Amino acid sequence: MGTGSKLEGTSAPATRRDPYEVLCVSRDSNDQEIKTAYRKLALKYHPDKNASNPEASEHFKEVAFSYSILSDPEKRRQYDNAGFEAIDADAMDMEIDLSNLGTVNTMFAALFSKLGVPIKTTISANVLEEALSGTVTVRPLPIGTSVSGKVEKQCAHFFGVTINEQQAESGIVVRVTSTAQSKFKLLYFEQDANGGYGLALQEDSEKTGKATSAGMYFLHFQVYRMDSTLNALAMAKDPEAAFFKRLEGLQPCEVSELKAGTHIFAVYGDNFFKTATYTIEALCVKSYEDTTQKLKEIEGQILRKRNELRQFETEYRKALARFQEVTNRYTQEKQSVDELLKQRDSIHSTFTITKIINNSVGGSGLSNGSSSKNPGEDSNTESPGEDGGSDGKDKSGKKKWFNLNLKGSDKKLG
Repeated sequence: MGTGSKLEGTSAPATRRDPYEVLCVSRDSNDQEIKTAYRKLALKYHPDKNASNPEASEHFKEVAFSYSILSDPEKRRQYDNAGFEAIDADAMDMEIDLSNLGTVNTMFAALFSKLGVPIKTTISANVLEEALSGTVTVRPLPIGTSVSGKVEKQCAHFFGVTINEQQAESGIVVRVTSTAQSKFKLLYFEQDANGGYGLALQEDSEKTGKATSAGMYFLHFQVYRMDSTLNALAMAKDPEAAFFKRLEGLQPCEVSELKAGTHIFAVYGDNFFKTATYTIEALCVKSYEDTTQKLKEIEGQILRKRNELRQFETEYRKALARFQEVTNRYTQEKQSVDELLKQRDSIHSTFTITKIINNSVGGSGLSNGSSSKNPGEDSNTESPGEDGGSDGKDKSGKKKWFNLNLKGSDKKLG
């Protein structure tokens, strides 16, 4: 199945018109009729061909937005049932056309891309138009071989992959890699009614290890592509929950098998300023049966894991809310305990004779002839004896503490 997204994505126009009206198709139109209408209008309003007409850019966005809904069975069903309200416009990102940006804006786009901001690019109108007219040069890419090359930015190299009945039945894989980590798109074209080629699938290169790569897998069962832009948008909206969104970009590929015959693929240069270096290879999976089965199993595990994560996210958010609640209470309780202990310390500190001395004149419990005869002694010196003897009731206790103090004074004088 071809890993590939369907043509250009787009952001929702400010004023939305019925997608069927925009594409001039009826509500019971089939996929091919919708695709043909889109190709015709996309070329008509493509920014490359309408540099002096700013309205054309808005029409182009509207056409692309409408097609992004009607070309997706689930989105089309949602729209038919509940209109635009059912469509998640935030997840439908707009692609930019590098060939129409100008040098300065292209530099800004390159900078943002380098910083990790997802920048998706359209395919230039020239490439689409040449393909549709059938005037492109197609180089053969036999099964079991590879071809290396360099393609200029916003240009494409076309390849014809011819397969027989047995190979078609076994399954076909087409992959492109770049050890130079170039940015590129892998494109798949369908034969058009007029003899040209209409773009059917596209897959943006992704960094995998020390290289960039893109692949399309036609294996007779549903395989999936990872839309990293969807992931990036979801993460940008909620960075704290980024982990839970990592598998949300997994999208089913639109084509699961190829019939016998010649199929057209292309490598499109998607670097901002320089040529893209690549190697493209085509292979039959008959000798890769174990690998094919492993892919089927691992993607099944990933889909199950995605469902598990969706459930776990609900549990996690509840636990997080509870954690926040108890954390807030912890802070409050800590402050409360600190305040209570502070008040307790304050009450303790009021039990002091210093306060009584300051508020009384000639307290009887402090009259001590012997201490007054020593000029070096402080008459207000505090001691446990003075505390106990100030009430004048326990004379024996007073004498005892008096004697102890006297001994202390003798030592100092000695």
